[in-house]
This record gives sequence, structure tokens and C-alpha cells, in this order.
Amino acid sequence: MYFSIVFVIFALLLFFVLSSCRRRWAIKKVYSMCCAEKCRLLNTLIEPFGYCYIECQDIISSRNDAWQRSMGYTSLFDHAASHFNMVFDCLPVYFNYRNRTWLIEFWKGQYGINTGAEIGIYYADRIVPEKEIPFTLFQAVEDKDMLPFSFELLRHKPLACVSRKTWWLTAFCMGRFSRPEQLCMNISIAFFDCEMRCLFLQALQQAGLSGDCLKVCGNTVHIQYCDSPKEHRGFFARLVRSFSQFSNRIFCRLYLLITRPFTTTLDRLLYLYYLLPFAFRRTLTPRRYRRGQWHHLN
Repeated sequence: MYFSIVFVIFALLLFFVLSSCRRRWAIKKVYSMCCAEKCRLLNTLIEPFGYCYIECQDIISSRNDAWQRSMGYTSLFDHAASHFNMVFDCLPVYFNYRNRTWLIEFWKGQYGINTGAEIGIYYADRIVPEKEIPFTLFQAVEDKDMLPFSFELLRHKPLACVSRKTWWLTAFCMGRFSRPEQLCMNISIAFFDCEMRCLFLQALQQAGLSGDCLKVCGNTVHIQYCDSPKEHRGFFARLVRSFSQFSNRIFCRLYLLITRPFTTTLDRLLYLYYLLPFAFRRTLTPRRYRRGQWHHLN
């Protein structure tokens, strides 16, 4: 009996000593690198997950060659997202152009321990009847069909601003907690021609966005996306979203607590990589869910 107690105490002391030593080593390791070295290392580490680090804004964004591109998109992913700690507002806009059904969708909300937003563009290989749209798998557009996107994400003040010709544009602020209704996106999309612009605008207003939130300049459309059209959710769906947000808030605080020697996402993630490699991987691939596969940055 006494031997067991002594053994447990010794094991706990050894654990705390080793943890303290590893923590000091990880802090020293991060401090020993210059900013350029840290950026190169972080981008190398997160590239396989489809993301890149933007140093000037201290945010995580997506890459054009992200593996998620091959997985496509269906509205079923949005309905399942809250079960995987992603609680967001989304606005899908479907329209027919050049003998295809196109989809441009906006998202803003909480992605695990990240406040973030996204724009994605997809299409089917045919005109999809309206009743089949919820079950249709849309594919990411080819390079020749990518559009110039830009958006600014705000929560009372700007959080991120990204711009690129792409199929999927994202911005994630790690360690920040928000409710979807607290966020606003100022979006710009440059379309191929007048026909595509007009078809998109018509579908956008049919989706429920007020004309007061739109501004058109040539073939470029500027959109203020703050309030989503009302969506009816059942009791269970509301309960899942509430529980996911509760756990998201806790994990945000835990992430900030564990990485508190540092203040930037760059330093925090590298510190986590050296201190707890499994937690670093978990941060980027939570519960094996991403849009396009059961797999998203969290």
C-alpha cells in the first residue's frame, strides 16, 4: 500500500519535471528562430492540410492547390458542420450559366478555435433541377473558371482582409471566439461578363439578401453580408449548435492558456508543435472533418 502511494507520487513528480523541461525547451526553440525561419517552417507544416500563413495579418488562409479542391461540395456538409464544432452562417447562391448550375457560397462564424470566413465557387457538369440541388455534389471550378474574390472580415473592427483569384478564399483568426451574428463580410466578386453578373444578382436576391446590401460597378459586385436570411432550425439542431459553441469557447481559452508565453499565431502554433505535436495536428484536423470530406480547419 505504502509502496503504491510512493510510486504514484514519484511518477507525478517525474511527469511535472519532464513537462517543465519540455516546456522550457519548446519556448527556447521558438525564441531561437528568426521570423523568416518561423514562417517557412509553419507554412511547411500546414501546407499538407491545404493552408498557408499570412504573416502581415497573423491569419491562416487556404491555398489554391489545397487537397480539399478534389472533394467537391454538397449542402449536406453545411447541415452536418455543427456536429464537428463548426457553427457558422452560410449563404449559398445557385444560378445557371453556360449550361451548368454554378454555386457561389459565403460562410462566416466559428470554426473550432478559429473565428473565420470563406468564399467558395463550384459547379455541376449540367443544369441541375432545383429539387436535386440539395443532394448534388458540386465540383470546385477549374483554373480557367476561377474568379477574383476579395473579402474583409469584421467584428466591430477589421479582423482580416484577403484577395485572390481562386476557387476557395478563406481567413481564420486562431484563438478568437465569435458568434456568427457578430461577424460581417464585405465581399467583392469580379464576374466574367454581364450575363454571369446578372444571373448571380438575381439568384442572390432570391436567396434572401436585401438589395440594400449590394453595389454593382461594371461586372464587379460588392456585397455586405452581415445578417443571414432566416433559417428555421429544430430544437435538436439549436441544441447541437449551442453545445458546439460552448465547447469552442472552452477550447479557445485552453489554446490561449497553453500557448500563453506567446501572442502571435505564428509563435503559438510553433510552440504547440514542439510542446504537444499531437495537439498541433489535432488543431488542424479536428474530429476528422473537412468541407468536401469529413474533415475543416479548427
